Amino acid sequence: MAKEPKEPQKPKVRPTRRKDNPEAIMSIGDHLREARNRLVISAAGVLVMAVVGYMVYDPVFSLITRPIEVANANGANISMNFDTVLSSFDMRLKVSIWLGVLFSSPLWMYEFWAYVGPGMTRKEKLYTWAYGLVGLVLFASGVGLGVWILPHAVSILTSFIPKSGTGFIQATLYLSFVMRLLLVFGAAFLLPELLVALNRLGLLKGTTMLKGWRWAVLAIFTFMAFANPLPDPWSMILMALPITGLYFLACFMSISHDKRVARRRAKEDAELDAALADKPTTPALPDSESTAQLPAGTSES
Repeated sequence: MAKEPKEPQKPKVRPTRRKDNPEAIMSIGDHLREARNRLVISAAGVLVMAVVGYMVYDPVFSLITRPIEVANANGANISMNFDTVLSSFDMRLKVSIWLGVLFSSPLWMYEFWAYVGPGMTRKEKLYTWAYGLVGLVLFASGVGLGVWILPHAVSILTSFIPKSGTGFIQATLYLSFVMRLLLVFGAAFLLPELLVALNRLGLLKGTTMLKGWRWAVLAIFTFMAFANPLPDPWSMILMALPITGLYFLACFMSISHDKRVARRRAKEDAELDAALADKPTTPALPDSESTAQLPAGTSES
């Protein structure tokens, strides 16, 4: 008896995740696996963009060393020093990695959002987008201020070199100085957003922030005194004033938010009191009826 030919197997189509799991419940193992996959994708994106950064290294290096050219144009005698055989390659590698992180930021930011987004409500997602965009603008503003101040800082700091001397700047240390300066200014501009976030979480009142404005201003100017690479006090004041203004703006926004919350809670309490006042109470039974409802063999005390 001849065997019937077998039908070719159809490829298995995996149902969507929402159909498999309509309540969107994941185990700890699934969370860890998803986090691992998204980290791998983000790392691969950084690696690919680092290759791109390696290819565009020359114009970026010219931009980084522009403050030294400005200082030389102002009369200084400075040259970049690569003190070891591999120091030039080391600097190129570091710059490429920094560019890879910067160029791939849309990818790893999306991967992070795709990982934490499903666990948020619509209101939480709206707040996250708003804080993310505002934080990006503030950080970019701080970095822009650092880029503007960097040529002046290098010119002033190298002006102390005698005319008969030559300044040799180690390349890796100069790169660390530039990156640290830009990150410090960018992070300083995120301070007001952090205060507003603490106020929205109910951890810090706006009136408390405003009462401590003297200590806050002192802390801002002290921070700028250490972060400012220039020796003159005027540059420190000019850099501290925008952050001080942002601090008072955060105080104003927090106080306004606290007032809205207080009004909403007062309204809710008034509505609750009115509802409790209008709630009908169970009428008391007359003495005759209450006596009649007592069980047999008992007497009213």
